[in-house]
Formats: sequence, structure tokens, C-alpha cells
Amino acid sequence: MKRTLVMSDIHGELEMFERLLNNVNYNPQYDQLILLGDYVDRGPNAKLVLEKVIQLKGQGAIVLKGNHEDMMIKALTTNDEKAWKHWITRSGGGQTLASYGFNESEISFNEDDVFSKPEIHSKTLLRHLDFIQNLDPIYQHDETIFVHAGVHPSTPIADTDPYVLMWIREEFHNGYAGDKTVIFGHTPTKNLHLEHNNNSIFFGENRIIGIDGGAVYGGQLNCLELPTKTVFSVK
Repeated sequence: MKRTLVMSDIHGELEMFERLLNNVNYNPQYDQLILLGDYVDRGPNAKLVLEKVIQLKGQGAIVLKGNHEDMMIKALTTNDEKAWKHWITRSGGGQTLASYGFNESEISFNEDDVFSKPEIHSKTLLRHLDFIQNLDPIYQHDETIFVHAGVHPSTPIADTDPYVLMWIREEFHNGYAGDKTVIFGHTPTKNLHLEHNNNSIFFGENRIIGIDGGAVYGGQLNCLELPTKTVFSVK
């Protein structure tokens, strides 16, 4: 392998994802692609992004689970009212289901009625659900940790709840002091930079590198090339 290419937080933005892969001249025979999660929700083409991710994994990409995959799994595999409503109304799950062909009436619910999760049926959705359920939340290679959200500053990774690896924010950003470099997504880099609306990759002084450029929020989709730390992006 000549290069490692790291991307995160695609959020259904298929066109940007494919354009970025093309811009970096990704070749699975020579490059190790690592995707840090959040393939679904808020953007227009979650279904096709997952189909692309499955294809890339089959070609050798390392694919991790993000917190939006975590929410999608909980919403679709349990009857938990809070999980369903939070995913659909606040986290972009409605856009994800729309990409599978479901209309608003098929996934809506009445706040005044006793909750009953809508019944939705799709072979493709079930296949994709099975895929994301089997993804790991973290990958380590040599002196680098790849993870969706971050690691707990004081808890060994082996003892860390996977939920933390997909959801942690400030405690990790401000408290990490480990020897290994941690490359993560989850938190848009404009929230990490001191400059307003800076969506470029964030290189923290405490060996943390944030790469979520907030693509689905009108920002950019970033790619970090290792070991050179070359940055690519598309808007």
C-alpha cells in the first residue's frame, strides 16, 4: 500500500463522495481507504452511499460505524419510541428512509396517539441494516487510532463502551493525552477551529485530527492522505 486515505461523515452526499474519490485518484490495489462512519441521514442519497460503501469494503476498504448508523440500527431494530422519533424527526432518518422510496405518510406518527412504530419493508434496507450492524467502531494501526467520535481520555479502549467511541465530543477533544494519534469525524471541524466557518481538517496539538468538514451542512467533504498528511476536499 502506498497511501492511506481517510474520509468521514458522508451523510448521503453521494455526488461529493464519488467526486472526492475521483479527485484523490483512489485505487484499491494501491491505497488503503478508511471510512469513519456516518454514511446516512440528512443528505439525499443514503441508500446509494451505503451501496457504494459496501462495494468499497468488498474491495478492501476499512469501514467503521458512526453514531448515525447507531441511531438507525436502534430505530429500525427495536420498538423504542424515543429512538424512532429522535432518528426520524431530529437526526435525518426521514431523509434516509425517503432514499429507499418511503414517503412521509408511511413513516409518520401522531404525537397524540399511543406510539406504534410504522411497519416498513424493503429487502435492500434489511441488507444494508445487516451490513451496518456488523461494522466495528474503531480501528488501530501502528501508532494511529481511527474512530468515528473519539476515545475516552482515561478509559482503556478495550474497556470502553462502543457508544462512547461513536458519540464522545468535548471530553475527548480537551482531555486526550495519549501517545497515539487519533483521527476522527463526528464533530464538524468548524467547531474545533478558532476561525469561524473553517471546515478544513483540524490538527490538534494533543495528537487529535478531526476531518468532518460538515459536508451535509453546506461545508466540505475532506480526505486526509497518510503518511504525508496531504488534505483533499470537495464542496
